Amino acid sequence: MKLRIHDDSIRLRLTQVEVRRLAEAGEVRAETHVAPGSALVYRLRAADRADLGAALDGAEVTVFVPAAWVEGWPDDERVGFEGTQDAGDGRRLALLVEKDFDCLHRRSDKATRSPAPDA
Repeated sequence: MKLRIHDDSIRLRLTQVEVRRLAEAGEVRAETHVAPGSALVYRLRAADRADLGAALDGAEVTVFVPAAWVEGWPDDERVGFEGTQDAGDGRRLALLVEKDFDCLHRRSDKATRSPAPDA
């Protein structure tokens, strides 16, 4: 599972195996070890709720997706789910959960990126 955090947004991209695991087990979990004895844990959990949501508990980020949305997801054409939640102080946290696909085209934001060292 890939985690992307940018400003007030969280995006999770799941492989086919992870999408199926979420549908069958109700959760996908990953961690990034930062230093000895510490890791950033991020998880996607199916829950009895009406919309996407997220919680932060110490070094653990959990994104919740309605369990009903996950049913059949591994085998259908839905790419993913998106939503927002109140983040306090007038801010909104954008949430995006999607299947991870192979790249088929060049990125439109190439002009804002640094050139590749091999170019």
